Amino acid sequence: MHIHGLIEDSASLANLCTRLAQQPFITVDTEFMRENTFWPELCLIQIADTNEAAAIDPMAPGIDMTPLLDLLVNNEDVLKVFHAGGQDLEIVYNLTGKTPHPLFDTQVAAMALGQGEQIGYSNLVETYLGITVDKGARFTDWSRRPLDKRQIDYAICDVTYLSEIFPKMLEKLRKTGRGDWLDEEMERIADPENYRNDPDEAWQRIRISSRKADVLGRLKALARWRELEAQGKNLPRGRIVKDETIADLAANPPRKQADLTRVRGLSAAWGGNDIGGRLMSAIEGATAMSATEMPARDDRKLPLGKEGALVADLLKLLLKIRARDINVASRLLARSDDLEALAAGQREGLSILEGWRFEQFGRDALALVEGQLGFTVRNGKLKMTRTEEPPQ
Repeated sequence: MHIHGLIEDSASLANLCTRLAQQPFITVDTEFMRENTFWPELCLIQIADTNEAAAIDPMAPGIDMTPLLDLLVNNEDVLKVFHAGGQDLEIVYNLTGKTPHPLFDTQVAAMALGQGEQIGYSNLVETYLGITVDKGARFTDWSRRPLDKRQIDYAICDVTYLSEIFPKMLEKLRKTGRGDWLDEEMERIADPENYRNDPDEAWQRIRISSRKADVLGRLKALARWRELEAQGKNLPRGRIVKDETIADLAANPPRKQADLTRVRGLSAAWGGNDIGGRLMSAIEGATAMSATEMPARDDRKLPLGKEGALVADLLKLLLKIRARDINVASRLLARSDDLEALAAGQREGLSILEGWRFEQFGRDALALVEGQLGFTVRNGKLKMTRTEEPPQ
């Protein structure tokens, strides 16, 4: 494989993308910094096929990233392969309003192949290639320039190894017949709605016990205000105001700005400065949440009670057995909140009762809660056993 030097000019990048656009798949990774910013700062993009690999410097003066972004989000003929690519997809979405498509995530594929719940990249390389990844540069500040050869080599290895691993994984998936499972998962991961940042929806990320319409209305207004402040200043949300302080202000709103001096989590200066004034404007402009906007009560969040908790435990046991029997990561089959919802009596809107998950696990899970499935021990091994009729 030919490894290019760091690409820092538009012509070299355009030529590379023209060649990569003729390939059936490319492997992609990014290096970024976000500890001190709201938006992740893209510092390096690594890309490869089976013939060549390169690292691209998006911070290089005057470089035109359009050919690369077009390749990632507008070329439907080239499969884009990532490992645990959620944050990479978020970065591409922030730049383009789209996500890479079609998409393949090797961490998700490894779950379908029974190789762990969230296998790390180093373990994946060790498993498929027998190579120990040098982790010496993993704490690099990727925003600093210049990057030395060791740092660039470390970054490029992420995509060169992946270009060898992907065909091996694909062959295993073909043998197991689980490709259809992953098609559904990859479409879900690639959905741009997963990465859209809507300030009006920011309140849904904040935990609050109250279900009063006026409290939730203030929570929505405050979360929106914080989101816009954080975006405008390009600071992490918690640097503006922490979640628990937002929830406290929504539940116990101050009457005047001077009262902010007594709010835990805010400095005394907020009692008279501009940002404190904007916070008060958000509170004063809040309206009670409408009935149509109020969050629906979610059965899976309700207390199960002793009996329901036991049923949920039985479903978790069933999940372990089924995951073992078909050699797949249990996390790919079902989430704990789905199991608890099923135990509580919910039957609608559960992923385990739809598609391939229903065929592989949900049908048995439903039979268990309806008394048509039990457990037995055969030859020292726990097995599922069906009953002819559910118990009365």
